[in-house]
Amino acid sequence: MTQKSNSINSNQSLTAMENVQTAMVVLPARQPAPSFRQAIVCFSGILFLMAFGLFVYQISLHVLIFLVLVWVGLQARVLGYSFVAIRNMMDEGIIKALPAIYIFMLIGMIIASFMQSGTIASLLYFGLDWLDPSLFLAAGFVVCSLMSVATGTSWGTAGTIGVVLIGLGESMGIPLPLVAGMIVSGATFGDKLSPVSDTTNLAAMSADTHLYRHIGSMLYTTLPTFTIVLLIFVIWGLQYGNDHLPQAHLAEIRQALASSYRLEGEITLLPLLVMLGMSMKRYAAEVSMTCSILLAVLIAVVYQGRDGADVINALWLNVPGNTGIASVDELLGRGGLYSMAWTLLLSIMALALGGILHRAGFLQELLMRLITPIRRTGTLIAATIASGLAGNLVMGEAYISIILSCQVFKPVFQEKNLDLSVLSRSVEEGSTLTTGLIPWTTAGIFYAATLGVPVLDYAPYALLNVLNPVISISMAVLGIGLLQSKSR
Repeated sequence: MTQKSNSINSNQSLTAMENVQTAMVVLPARQPAPSFRQAIVCFSGILFLMAFGLFVYQISLHVLIFLVLVWVGLQARVLGYSFVAIRNMMDEGIIKALPAIYIFMLIGMIIASFMQSGTIASLLYFGLDWLDPSLFLAAGFVVCSLMSVATGTSWGTAGTIGVVLIGLGESMGIPLPLVAGMIVSGATFGDKLSPVSDTTNLAAMSADTHLYRHIGSMLYTTLPTFTIVLLIFVIWGLQYGNDHLPQAHLAEIRQALASSYRLEGEITLLPLLVMLGMSMKRYAAEVSMTCSILLAVLIAVVYQGRDGADVINALWLNVPGNTGIASVDELLGRGGLYSMAWTLLLSIMALALGGILHRAGFLQELLMRLITPIRRTGTLIAATIASGLAGNLVMGEAYISIILSCQVFKPVFQEKNLDLSVLSRSVEEGSTLTTGLIPWTTAGIFYAATLGVPVLDYAPYALLNVLNPVISISMAVLGIGLLQSKSR
């Protein structure tokens, strides 16, 4: 079967699925639209609950979303909607995102299988071998970027290879804020761009665009930024060319990995290459991820010699490695379907919240008064990015910021005939990239505690995080990378 016919069948299946989904939800009859005052009261309540719950009482984010759901549901009830109508709104918000929810479940399994097959261990093993004093910053940036793309986690990257690089940089006399900024830049690169990153999938799901279209759109602004940042780190690193790396520590890590895995890259890296290759061929994300999982399981059992039952069970919940180095063992124990429960449940609840906000008209009223006056595309991109930053500042989390920003700005992007992948890209550049630059966000707190460098000290050197939004806005003003909407 040709790829063209595959595409036709895929589109027909998608259309059929959307028709079924529409039939499954009985949409509520439109009640009187909320006034601007009611919309402000509704969103003020959301911000109040989130801010006080997170920063004053340290309440679980999931519980806070539940309380916000109750609040917004009551606001919809005041407008005259029945309980059944409100529940249907929630259903509609969730059903639209079902394809992305399937991908969320695959993410945990693909990470666990990559750990079992030695794919991640190989990246770490060979990555450490690239390090050279004069290119320490540039090489460290590339290694962190590769690790975060492969694992989809900025936290896991910072907590493993990042800790190693901090120790190496300190021994060479390189300022720790500079090293930490380099680590955060590389770690965030994959967290933003990886097909197995939760924020990458969440942004695509919330904006109602395909995962790979979202990633392809981000390449327009991220690759130029990556190149610029890499050149800057090369120039900065040249002044440390006469220093020496602690080879004993590097050898200890590499020996621990080599004793636990067979690390021939032409075999262990195959699952990652298959996933990337199938992605470039435009296979569905579910298909490419499933093939990579099966191949990684096969390599883990046949090539690494692991027990088949243990490898299969790891797809549900992985277990720490046994290299003898705590930080490396923790990384190698990541993944599994269960590991995605936190993000998946949060996403489902937030999507239900977005369904009420949209169908009851609160978003539309706020949009009409605050965003509709925006005329220039560059201003729209800047406002979207600023919205993500503001959400992080107020709520301390990128997840809710991503979802709410997509809900608020989606109609304007559609009105201007901009592809929704431009929306998801802009939201990530405002939310995912800036969360590590704010001291009171969970990401900022984690980076500071893990790397031992205060957020405000490393933030000026987290060049990818700082420059990417600026470059994105500049390109929008110049009309570069503004993809136009087309049939999906």
